[in-house]
Amino acid sequence: MAAYVYEGMFILDSNRYGKDPSGVAGKIDALVQQLGGEILVSRMWAEQRLAYPINGHRRGTYWLTYFRLDSLKVDELNYACNINDDMLRFLFIKHDPRIVDMLVAHAEGHEIAGEEDSDSDNDSDNDDDSSNEDEEETVEAAD
Repeated sequence: MAAYVYEGMFILDSNRYGKDPSGVAGKIDALVQQLGGEILVSRMWAEQRLAYPINGHRRGTYWLTYFRLDSLKVDELNYACNINDDMLRFLFIKHDPRIVDMLVAHAEGHEIAGEEDSDSDNDSDNDDDSSNEDEEETVEAAD
């Protein structure tokens, strides 16, 4: 069957993650790799208070992962995550192949070409406006 790129968002037990960050996060990568998948990006997203308690936990560590996996193996990954005590909740999203490179680059923290150009254009426009305002203030002060 075909392998697709998935985004996995995991809410991890903050207490266990705090005691052994590499071990808890490493379990996610290990689960995917045991099923024949390939990890593209795996990183911490945030640690914050949960909207409501989950199994008595009020805080969670959000872990973002992009991985390539055979579509028939997703159910096995789902089962493995359900029985893992380190994971409070998880969600898998299959992404369109046309946007995978952009998502992975963004998750890795790289600048995306289109964003870089638009930011520099906006900065130059703002610089021009501020210099015009300075000139106007100078003229007003002279009167």
